[in-house]
Amino acid sequence: MAEPNERDRYLKQALRLARRGSGLVSPNPMVGAVLVRGGRVVGAGWHRFYGGAHAEVEALRQAGARAAGATLYVNLEPCDHTGKTPPCTEAIIAAGVKRVTAAMADPNPLVSGRGFRRLRGAGLEVEEAGGAAAAAAAVLNSAYLVRIAERRPFLALKIAQSLDGRIADAAGRSKWITGPEARAYTRRLRFEYDAILVGINTVLEDDPGLDYQPPARPPAAEKTYWKIILDSRARLPLTARCLKRGRVAVAVGRTADPDRVKRLEAAGALVLAGAGERPDLPEVMKKLYKLNIGSVLVEGGAEVFGACLDAGLTDRVYLCLALILLGGRTARPAVLGSGRRLANPARFRLTGTRRLAEDRLLVLDRADGPGT
Repeated sequence: MAEPNERDRYLKQALRLARRGSGLVSPNPMVGAVLVRGGRVVGAGWHRFYGGAHAEVEALRQAGARAAGATLYVNLEPCDHTGKTPPCTEAIIAAGVKRVTAAMADPNPLVSGRGFRRLRGAGLEVEEAGGAAAAAAAVLNSAYLVRIAERRPFLALKIAQSLDGRIADAAGRSKWITGPEARAYTRRLRFEYDAILVGINTVLEDDPGLDYQPPARPPAAEKTYWKIILDSRARLPLTARCLKRGRVAVAVGRTADPDRVKRLEAAGALVLAGAGERPDLPEVMKKLYKLNIGSVLVEGGAEVFGACLDAGLTDRVYLCLALILLGGRTARPAVLGSGRRLANPARFRLTGTRRLAEDRLLVLDRADGPGT
């Protein structure tokens, strides 16, 4: 086996490659692969888009005959089942690879150790790195791991607020709490998620397009994404900007006007009808899971943020802080809903910080989430 420093270096390279599939491979995981022979990288690749070749196959193609006797470094256990592509284990064995080192096992019931067993059965040396490598791999694929474990999409909140927790001033004005660089960051962030979710009040007040900004590097495939509107009474205007591009799903309650529902469907929206007066968030998440939506970025408003908190569905928070104070008894707080007791709050750990011109970004992951 490789020395720990050498192994970790190649696993980090695999993780960097894997990130290049962000926003395009869901509901699959992001995977990168590096083939090393004689101390030199002879092949590397990543899973570029859903339905495309897996990372291992990309690396093997680049290596060609040099894959024989090489060590494969990959951030996730290779698959041993046929989905949209053949099993990666077959390609690895056929190429004559000698060793496979994976940062972590794949908990997907279709894999879950089968890949490792198949490789060992064919005479390959197999190592599951664990430790810091596994933690980094788990954080990278948090959305995938939550989807597999909890059978729902990964849910992240993006909150732009003042230092005193306000998302609007006492007069109701919310444009703009944060500056242009923070707003540009949000448009780029949307590309990483399968769906953007907002409440109807956000649409009626701001008429957002909810569109993403493509990454600087041209994507390997066209992105499929959804816009989800929580709209109890089907009030979404047919002229709303969010209807002009991408797929739209509108979650309505049982009291929604049938004629409005029909008009939304005629405009191309998928209507998700609920049994209660308001859309039930856990039930909406189950329906999104069945649509193969693996991750959702929630952008407001305060009642929707509160519903996510109350339901215990918040996996990550992107907190954009404007270095201002607003005050005011009627100024809108960032999170409403029923709230939680101090003895049982939703706990998070700080996983990243960033300066966005005059604003500050905190990235916080669920305290008991993947990578802990």
